[in-house]
Amino acid sequence: MSQRRVPKPVPQRIALVTGKRSVSIPHVVIVGGGFGGLYTAKRLKYRPVRITLIDRRNHHLFQPLLYQVATAALSPGDIASPIRSILRRQTNTSVLLAEATAISLPTREVMLSDGGRLIYDYLVLATEARHSYFGHDEWEVLASGLKSLEDALEIRRRVLLAFETAEREPDPAIRQALLTFVVIGGGPTGVELAGALAEIARYTLARDFRVIDPTQARIILLEAAPRLLLSFPEQLARRAAQDLVRLGVEVRTGTPVTAIAPDAVVLSQERIATYTALWAAGVMASPLARTLGAPLDRAGRVLVEPDLTIKEHPEVFAIGDLAALVDPGTGQPLPGVATVAIQQGRATADNLWRACRGQPLVPFRYKERGSLATIGRARAVADLGRLQFTGSVAWVLWLVVHLYFLIGFKDRILVMIQWAWAYLTLQRGARLITHEQRRERGAP
Repeated sequence: MSQRRVPKPVPQRIALVTGKRSVSIPHVVIVGGGFGGLYTAKRLKYRPVRITLIDRRNHHLFQPLLYQVATAALSPGDIASPIRSILRRQTNTSVLLAEATAISLPTREVMLSDGGRLIYDYLVLATEARHSYFGHDEWEVLASGLKSLEDALEIRRRVLLAFETAEREPDPAIRQALLTFVVIGGGPTGVELAGALAEIARYTLARDFRVIDPTQARIILLEAAPRLLLSFPEQLARRAAQDLVRLGVEVRTGTPVTAIAPDAVVLSQERIATYTALWAAGVMASPLARTLGAPLDRAGRVLVEPDLTIKEHPEVFAIGDLAALVDPGTGQPLPGVATVAIQQGRATADNLWRACRGQPLVPFRYKERGSLATIGRARAVADLGRLQFTGSVAWVLWLVVHLYFLIGFKDRILVMIQWAWAYLTLQRGARLITHEQRRERGAP
């Protein structure tokens, strides 16, 4: 147990007078309405604290299902809920639509992009991660990543528009390039995205066109490491690769990308002609971390103390994608997944309440719940520690877990109906090109 003393908050508290005595109410500012920030706030619902949660978007996003929006299986509203709606009955919490640009630790202030400032007694930083192109930021406009609803809708637009453009393209070479989709990165997002694209081409669109044959589309998954799904046991990763191949995906491991052009993805000894490159290879922390003056890891995450606070600032917590913490049980950094952020949010709320009462903080202990990745219809892999599953059993587990973590009951019902319809009919109901149709990155 940590014996670090928690300093008294600065005197910006609200004083409530009850009877003959005054009670000060600590102000907790939470930056980020993702899993970590939201679960911190919800855990403090009945505590005598004043909470301000700020986010640059007005909605909480269920990121694990973003690829389903990108591949037209779900609509944006199925996986996102307004933060105000989620916390509407939590009377000790205010929600602000704002973007934090810097943190002043000496004065305990959060600077906002519009020039505003928030003074805090305790601060929880739970901002989302961003794409990392490993020093090639110019690739971002050429290879869409998948971290927001805007990203998902852009991928959906590019994929569907590629088929539409190919339908009226007379040049066979250009038509083949339009029907070639390259997914870069063999982690869970890349695997799930490649599998979903293969299902769209092989089943959903198979009979919708008269000139092109969508089943002949090429789906290529590139991974620089020796195998897919490095966070999974090797046998499950091998099974995932086999399932992808059965769906028609070309899986290439040990294949780093050297360049991305408007009409191609370049490897060390090959140039793949394509107008649709999708990025699932790397992430980096929010630039807000750099304003703290705290030690960072290579991905820009804050190196936090065992209790998730920043060194020499026990009133500031960093959790989720912003925090770098080694699991003492495995010796490996905790992954940037929803279950980690949820557990850290709850633990941070408990430590905040301890700090309010002048008690020492306790170290965070992550309880491994397992890892899941879906490859396609009735295809998935599940690592639950001693138990491992593949195929339809793993797929059902994946479905149940994802439904459970969706925020609202209404969301769960809608998504379950959508999945049931897609499973029975092999159709995807959100195949809409909603943005302005413009010429694709050098395509005709």
